[in-house]
Amino acid sequence: MGLDPGLRRLALGTLLAAYPGPVPPDWAVDLLADGLAGHTLFGTNIHDPAQVAASTAALRAGRPDVIVAIDEEGGDVTRLAHATGSPYPGNAALGAVDDPDLTRRVYAAIGAELAALGITVDLAPTVDVNTADENPVIGTRSFGADPKRVAVHSAAAVAGLQSTGVAACAKHFPGHGATVADSHHELPTVDVPPAVLRERDLPPFAAVVDAGVRAVMTAHIRVPALTGDGPATFSRAVLHDLLRVEYGFTGTVITDALEMKGAVLAAGGVGAGAVRALAAGADLLCIGARVDAELVESVAAEIATAIADGRLARERVEEAAGRTAALATTGPADAPPPAVDGLGYAAALRAVRVEGDLVRDTAPLVVQVHATSTIAEGRVPWGLGPHLAAGVEQARAVAGETDPEQLRRLAGDRPVVLVGRHLHRLPGARELVEALAASHQVTVVEMGWPGAWRPAGARAFVATHGASHANGRAAADALGLTA
Repeated sequence: MGLDPGLRRLALGTLLAAYPGPVPPDWAVDLLADGLAGHTLFGTNIHDPAQVAASTAALRAGRPDVIVAIDEEGGDVTRLAHATGSPYPGNAALGAVDDPDLTRRVYAAIGAELAALGITVDLAPTVDVNTADENPVIGTRSFGADPKRVAVHSAAAVAGLQSTGVAACAKHFPGHGATVADSHHELPTVDVPPAVLRERDLPPFAAVVDAGVRAVMTAHIRVPALTGDGPATFSRAVLHDLLRVEYGFTGTVITDALEMKGAVLAAGGVGAGAVRALAAGADLLCIGARVDAELVESVAAEIATAIADGRLARERVEEAAGRTAALATTGPADAPPPAVDGLGYAAALRAVRVEGDLVRDTAPLVVQVHATSTIAEGRVPWGLGPHLAAGVEQARAVAGETDPEQLRRLAGDRPVVLVGRHLHRLPGARELVEALAASHQVTVVEMGWPGAWRPAGARAFVATHGASHANGRAAADALGLTA
């Protein structure tokens, strides 16, 4: 027997797919006509604003109420500006400034840009409380380590985004900030009692629910006291009992990408994960970035089969599809598009923090230390390079591999500005700083999560709280290295 067309359409109504390249292929549009909820745009889908607008128009030709989603957090996670870096600072910088109105205005500016391109859902803001300095996946995506501050700015970000008619999606419930593993690659564990979550991780989610956030994204993390051996994405105790009943959320629950190892390893496959997520209380299932028609059809078939054989209640899937359809109905903007000229740079400049004494009387050698990027961040340019005045010499180094003596010879009598991301996590970075500081005046520019570590022997430590294009320009300006 073939797949029941009605069940197939119902299942498709809970799926958020993706497609390769800058032009939506026929299958991506045809599946929308068949009931697919929508698509997420990634950096590979984006060349320029006119092309993005044409793509979203093509998707709407498949179905007018399509969900077009994107991860546009500002700061280190940007899709629209993946080729250059975001013109806005991210959450850590906004939290450092601690001006909720500025946070609202920055997110309103991001929302206005998305709305103009036909994007309806922003998979932002990240509202995790980053309490682990070693966190490899949240870090500067967080407003900070203080639950109260994060809660205030999370609500402001939601208000700013949704004032433009773009739905916000707060992530990652019930809180990814205390993890020291990346859920893209494995299943992190947060082994604390629920009382700790309520005090440390959950206040920002309560704040965004009160602010009317339209969607919440699940976390592929294990909290044994609530989720047992599986991730929160598959836990009814988390998605229903905690989020729906205790915190009163009535909007759409969106899963983090089901292709991520934190989910797929726990479920035994994307399709099996989709069934488990729906049963737990999720509404819209983000399949991931590497998606084709065959994968979408196989996931829909697994959901439809689970309904047909009684493993998954039809009423639960109908509820999920209904909430997803409600999310597809975007509201009109209740405020005019904000003025954005210079907003991001001005905000980033306010976030720069300088400890120690900067050397300003001699042009330095600027050394950028290589750093890998997470899957969430992607390979987005970062650093001070594009912003430096002519004549400022630059060099690159790899912690643990570059010989400090080589950099000493290159610097000569000049001071050294060492630029890095998450230097405290890079093997060999401390030794590199200390070796240079033994012979030169060294300023360390930390463009990742600054944490508690400070480099021994450095004359100055500069924290930008992010590595966006705006953060890089602000740091160069603060150091007196711009034209």
